[in-house]
Amino acid sequence: MRIAILSSFYPLRGGISQFNSSLLEELGKCHDTLALSFSRQYPSLLFPGKTQYVTPQDEARPVEARAILDTVNPLSWIKTARTLRKWKPDVLVMRYWMSWFAPSLGYVARHCGCKSVVVLDNVIPHEPHWFDRPLNRWFVKGCSGFIVMADAVEKDLLALRPDARYILRPHPLYAHFGEKLPREKALEALGLDPEKKTLLFFGLIREYKGLDILLEAFRDLPEEYQLVVAGEPYGSFEKYQAILDSLPGKDRVKVFPDYIRDSEVKRYFSAADLVVLPYRSATQSGISSVACHFEVPMVVTDVGGLRSTIGERGTGIVSPEVSAPAIRKEILRYFEEPELRENCRKAILEEKKRLGWDAFAKALTDFANTL
Repeated sequence: MRIAILSSFYPLRGGISQFNSSLLEELGKCHDTLALSFSRQYPSLLFPGKTQYVTPQDEARPVEARAILDTVNPLSWIKTARTLRKWKPDVLVMRYWMSWFAPSLGYVARHCGCKSVVVLDNVIPHEPHWFDRPLNRWFVKGCSGFIVMADAVEKDLLALRPDARYILRPHPLYAHFGEKLPREKALEALGLDPEKKTLLFFGLIREYKGLDILLEAFRDLPEEYQLVVAGEPYGSFEKYQAILDSLPGKDRVKVFPDYIRDSEVKRYFSAADLVVLPYRSATQSGISSVACHFEVPMVVTDVGGLRSTIGERGTGIVSPEVSAPAIRKEILRYFEEPELRENCRKAILEEKKRLGWDAFAKALTDFANTL
């Protein structure tokens, strides 16, 4: 099969780019592949982070992809569709996570000359706007089929297009960050106390991810707990810093407010006893896939698809409320119940067997053949 993938690729940074690289590598083992990326993903004025691109310090894995699609320039949309028609793929695979991409990707899907399969991260974005729904509806109507990775996304897709053809496949595990380090070595590298229970908040810091909720939950945790916050802030960090400054145990919170390069990810997860995802909204979480790879259980909130992808699979605990007291209660419960901890670890080992890239790639190609 000839498979073209149009989405974020190196040198664009972030979890979606990493996902696409892993999928491209797996598909390339059995199929002819073409990787097309964005020449401009977002205008700089709309991007809240420091940079959209990897830096030499990131140590990201290079991927051979042609940067062709400018989301702002319709002429590039025409060029991208023409390039695909010339290459003659059997299927075009795209990623979609916010309505900004609806015009450009929607045009390409309608003019690429082949069927299209979209991996839907979100239909309704975490930070919604009034224009999301009409743009999303127009986009999904122009695509042949969809892969959703959480039941919350499935529900949103069917609300916009009841006749959509789709499959539900869980997010594969990120394995390219390497193997787990000895806990003592990881703690030492991060300057952490080996005698304390280590909580980890990891990833880009955005409002919907609820770091402020976790900081307030940490306020009343006992002395034997320490918290690591690792990730680049998208926007101001002032709100979080104000909470940090007010904490009686602020010396037990260590903040690494930068984009974490690939080679260092294993340090944070190898040091962690528990990953906490106090999200205000979510579909699925790429961070949970990293945590599962490194065999670290999670406390998550009951939003989006986190209950089905984590709670029902047994790889973590679901807090019934998005609040500091509820999060604190579940953190304490995890460490107070040995049987719960053991059950989480057993469930994680089972998930690692189930969520390989080979299974995801096969499901994608089998589905594409039905369209």
